[in-house]
Formats: sequence, structure tokens, C-alpha cells
Amino acid sequence: MSGSAPSRDALRVSELPQNATTAFEVVPDAAALTALADTLGVDAVRKVRFTGTVAGQGKADWALRAKLGATVVQPCGVTLAPVTTRIDVDVARLYVRDYAEPDAPEVEMPEDETIEPLGAWIDPHAVMAEALSLEIPEFPRATDAELGEVVATEPGKEALRDSDLKPFAGLAALKAQLDDNSD
Repeated sequence: MSGSAPSRDALRVSELPQNATTAFEVVPDAAALTALADTLGVDAVRKVRFTGTVAGQGKADWALRAKLGATVVQPCGVTLAPVTTRIDVDVARLYVRDYAEPDAPEVEMPEDETIEPLGAWIDPHAVMAEALSLEIPEFPRATDAELGEVVATEPGKEALRDSDLKPFAGLAALKAQLDDNSD
């Protein structure tokens, strides 16, 4: 259980009191926020606060419970204008000493995705970064962003519109034509 801490906020498991909770607070400085934004692929990460506790769970396991608050700025998926998103979420992890990785190449996701293998360190900073990456919107959209209509055609032909590409539009037209023929 030797080695250096993965981050300055990491807690060495062997030094944690088994019968008491250990509080932590992670508030990254400006340089850490810039590095986090680069890692997450967003324009900026601001106002990050990750506070919680680590407590013994049973004889050898540990539970981390925390609250994550952060503001993320990223480009709109339509207009590329900056979109600011506020994230406030509860985070929980259960570090299990007897955790066993599945041997099969394809396995189902476990019902409890908060379970992690217990190592020499519990790193709230790494948990914060992972939780934030899971909460960032994949395709943020500015409130006034509209996709508009795509019009594509070859010269001299009638334009193909979005409404023409709807899968059941052709069936509706065919049904209408069949109804007209049956009269």
C-alpha cells in the first residue's frame, strides 16, 4: 500500500478511521479548472465544489457520499454559441475490497454502477472528474438555436425537403392514392 497519492485530495485507505466519517472538500484552483476543461473537451469549467464524506462500510469496504456543483461552458451543438450549464448532483461510490472483475469479454452492466474496487487510495478528485464528465450534456443547445430545414437537389430537379424524408410520408401518400382509386 505504498506509493504516492494520485492527487493532493486523495485519502490513504490505511489511515482512514473505520468507525468515523472523514469529510473532504475539493475546490480546484484556476489551473486545475483549465486542465479539467481540456480533459473534458469543453470551453470552460467554473465554480466547481465537491464536498462529502468517506465512511467505513462493513468490515473492509468504504462508502463515499458527496455533492457535486459545477458550471460548464461548451459550444452549442447547432450554432457553436457558448452554452452555460449548471450541474448539481449527488455522487455515491462503494469501494469493495473483494471486488472481482468479470473474466468474460462481454458482460452485462451490474445493477449497482457505484461499486468500485478498493485500492490503497480513495481519490475524491478523480471521482469528481468522472462524475462531472458523466453529467456534461453531450449536445448542448442554446435556447434560441434552430436547426432549420435542409433542402438538397440536383440542378433542374425538384428540391428534396426534410418532410419528404419522413419514413411514413410515402405510406400516407400511397394510402391516399389507393383510397382515391377505390372510389
